[in-house]
Amino acid sequence: MDWALYTQSSQVQLRFTICVLYTCAEKTQGLPGSGILELKRRRCAMGDKTYLLYDVNPPEGFNLRRDVYIRMASLVKTLLKSADWVLVLPPWGRLYHWQSPDIHQVRIPWAEFFDLDSLNQHVPVIEYEDFLAENGGPFIEQVYVLQGYAEGWKEGTWEEKVDQRTCIDQLMYSEDKHGYYRSVMLDRAENLLHDHYGGRDYWNARRSIVFAQHLRVVGDEFRANVIQSYDEADKTIFIEDWTSVKAKPNTALGGPYLAVHLRRKDFIWGHREDVPSLRRAAEEIHSLLKKLKLKKVFIATDADREDLEKLRKLIPEMVRYEPTWEELELYKDGGVAIIDQWICAHARYFIGTSVSTFSFRIHEEREILGFDPKTTYNRFCGDKEKNCEQPTHWKIVY
Repeated sequence: MDWALYTQSSQVQLRFTICVLYTCAEKTQGLPGSGILELKRRRCAMGDKTYLLYDVNPPEGFNLRRDVYIRMASLVKTLLKSADWVLVLPPWGRLYHWQSPDIHQVRIPWAEFFDLDSLNQHVPVIEYEDFLAENGGPFIEQVYVLQGYAEGWKEGTWEEKVDQRTCIDQLMYSEDKHGYYRSVMLDRAENLLHDHYGGRDYWNARRSIVFAQHLRVVGDEFRANVIQSYDEADKTIFIEDWTSVKAKPNTALGGPYLAVHLRRKDFIWGHREDVPSLRRAAEEIHSLLKKLKLKKVFIATDADREDLEKLRKLIPEMVRYEPTWEELELYKDGGVAIIDQWICAHARYFIGTSVSTFSFRIHEEREILGFDPKTTYNRFCGDKEKNCEQPTHWKIVY
């Protein structure tokens, strides 16, 4: 039930039907029986660059959206072989997990969270607001909306197909009388699958997603002042130019602390078999502290105030990054999440939560830094699990 959107030699797989809205006179040729759709570059009156915009289903979280960016960057990387494409970065809005009250968290540019120069070293990118300023408006030549089949699938059948159909849902796009546009948009981009997950291009795109310097500084200051963790002693020296870094496995030592990511809230009922109770998690943490001969544990969690108080009683050794209101207003929930991840990435040992994209991103950061996989790819077991399956090690490729 997969189909492929081909651009020259690259393949980005999609699992849905497609409805296409054309806002200029000429339609793209194609959709032959093999399920191939060509994105053809057009030179327009406004210039030679072609802009690729995308959006993601609103309920999707911060860390999955970062993975979607990698998929889009992979597509642009291939398009660049035959034309001058630029990826437009969708501004960050209020996400489900960003629940801090009285904080303005809409239309946040990527530069608030990530280093744009690093992103541009992999593929050309531009902030959405800069795209508007450069083009005089959000002019889009085509919108590709990835959707499911309205009739669903027959039970027991397996087939590969693609159809161009009328959009199922009423969409917030309308035609314009002008025809000099040079942009294409992929809506619901989370439906794109990776071309070569875990390969060299994947890791290049992932390594280019460097956290913004001001957030790294906050994390480093916390490490130094609270848990006596320093890059030189920890063998985690950071180099700004990611293209020049090839950390060897098992070279990073990490700071003198255990790092934990413990998901609560919706995970408690959504993944109840995989998520431990607070008491079970505390038992595992104490066991690891003793085994690793460490005295402090840094905990990143979305637990509510009541659960946090229980954790403090169960684990007196725990420390957390807790921003002031002014810091929260400045860094926002997304920035605080990045600071947590940065601190977790530098620990002597990390243990996370099963199938959590927050934990996945920490795995990747530690892989980039050169940690021993045994200190990285670990997760808590549920209360009823004795020996649960641990996360897969995706080895970095240069």
